[in-house]
Amino acid sequence: MTLKLHSPDLTCQNIAKIAELFPNVLTEHTDEHGNTAPAIDFELLRQELSSSIVEGSQERYRLDWVGKREAILTANRPIYKTLRPYKDESVQFDTTQNLFIEGDNLDALKLLQDTYLGAVKMIYIDPPYNTGNDFIYNDDFATDSEDYLAKSEQYDDIGNRLTINTESNGRFHSDWLSMMYARLKLARNLLADDGVIFISIDDNEQANLKRLCDEVFGADNFVASILRKGSGGRQDSSHLAITHEFILMIAKDVRHLKVGKDIQELSGFNKVDEQGREYKTQLLRKWGENSKRSDRPNLFYAITAPDGSDVYPMLTANEEGCWRWGKSTMQEAINSNKVEFVKKDSNEWIAYEKVYKDEASGLKLFSTWLEDIKNDTGARLVKSLFDNQKLFDYPKPVDLIERLIRISSQDKNALILDFFAGSATTAHAVMQLNAEDGGNRKFIMVQLPEPTDVKSEAHKAGFATIAEISKERIRRAGAKISTDHPHVDTGFRVLKIDSSNMKDVYYQPHALTQADLVEMTSHIKDDRTDEDLLFQVMLDFGVPLSLPIDCRTIDGQSVYFVAGNSLVACFDGLSTTIVDEVAKVAALRFVSSERAITYDQDKTNIKERFGQLSAQTDVRFI
Repeated sequence: MTLKLHSPDLTCQNIAKIAELFPNVLTEHTDEHGNTAPAIDFELLRQELSSSIVEGSQERYRLDWVGKREAILTANRPIYKTLRPYKDESVQFDTTQNLFIEGDNLDALKLLQDTYLGAVKMIYIDPPYNTGNDFIYNDDFATDSEDYLAKSEQYDDIGNRLTINTESNGRFHSDWLSMMYARLKLARNLLADDGVIFISIDDNEQANLKRLCDEVFGADNFVASILRKGSGGRQDSSHLAITHEFILMIAKDVRHLKVGKDIQELSGFNKVDEQGREYKTQLLRKWGENSKRSDRPNLFYAITAPDGSDVYPMLTANEEGCWRWGKSTMQEAINSNKVEFVKKDSNEWIAYEKVYKDEASGLKLFSTWLEDIKNDTGARLVKSLFDNQKLFDYPKPVDLIERLIRISSQDKNALILDFFAGSATTAHAVMQLNAEDGGNRKFIMVQLPEPTDVKSEAHKAGFATIAEISKERIRRAGAKISTDHPHVDTGFRVLKIDSSNMKDVYYQPHALTQADLVEMTSHIKDDRTDEDLLFQVMLDFGVPLSLPIDCRTIDGQSVYFVAGNSLVACFDGLSTTIVDEVAKVAALRFVSSERAITYDQDKTNIKERFGQLSAQTDVRFI
């Protein structure tokens, strides 16, 4: 290693620190000698730190499209929404650790930022491939509200725009990139340092997606492009029958990535030594690439055969090769009797390594070429779950997602996220893999309630939205798995994205007039339940939404205990008796509402009582 002979390059250190926070602002410049070096795109950095669009036109190496700056703002802009629980649509609501979030995945990713920051081990998404009519989104990237209302003409039941991206749209690729960019930026935050994301895509947007991921995650964190062979071939293609698709694999931080390995059958151990240990042999001479002496001159040397003669790593009689090991490793193996010499008919000695079966791991790296998992297995499985009805086009095979989970991590307690849930194959795969290896992986599925085509078999079967199919698929798959594996968590909590539980005045008290005061008795919306408020509080505190919830009746009021004493809440009729009972469990957090107290001084008295009985309790009112 050479000496630096200079003080630390603080500029390079600062660039590295900024790039770790905002990988997308890292670019490169050319110095006076024509060499490229890392640099910071200050205009993009300004945009990341600004709440309005920052203009600029300096040329540089980067991926640009119409609406990119607005996509950055969209990702960073806060929303005033919440998640509302739906027990009737859930399975094992009180005990399950799995979540199904119904709504726009952009909103969902924003709502999950505090609670699941750095907690997700694997993300798999199968986003729209942007074929011209296959993706619906409600982002308003580059139109003002009046233009948006005039042009969209498609809304969901809470006023969100649903727009189809057709090829006639002049911003065909730009809209897709904006849609993906905002979501990937937010998804990156949720990944653990050793986490990884897999993204299925086809040729249509593969090149753009790769560059987009390089910008969001940093080019150094790209792991592999997995090529998956489908079944048959798309004969509707213009020139060639397309039989493949891509799965991009990107790490949050490749330095921390620990990929799983494939279990292979141990075979070929056809020899037995003096101790009865099975082994097989493989050449000690290097083969394949870099196997010539000129490639690794230090690995060309003589070792001593049983008759005392010198053995060299020869490729042919006249061409010199090299050994796979250095001299010290070689000598240690020879001394340990792990080298076997075999004399050929030409009286030439060949050296082999002894590979013992009881020392072999039986593991190998997973391949980037997948040809053993067929597309039609996913369709057949979904049809079998739904009484032979075809409710979903091209569902991914469960085996594929299981394989990706195995590749991503060996952690059997991993949290898996899929924010383009579709037919919920990822949820099915998580439950199935847990059944197979005794794991306790958890899933979070996110799916937009996209309407099914009125002419489709799904719609005729009573499924009004894709989300309804997703939930029913998990119910049916879970019921089937739990029959033989009752220990597997096959439940899920259904949470739906909705507007905030609080009235507008809660966020804008300055807009309140005297007339409003006369009409207003609470800043909580009238149609919201205590459980609605509880989940908004859990989001606000960053408490995992899958924690067990125990509702107890104390002094005639419902009191919610989340994970024992992690969070306790009572939103009506707060009394001294309730405070005393909550204090007994030494709650970490206690939340109530203004409507639960009669007089303003009651709030002060309650805080003082907690201070006396349970000083560590963080007391809040909404």
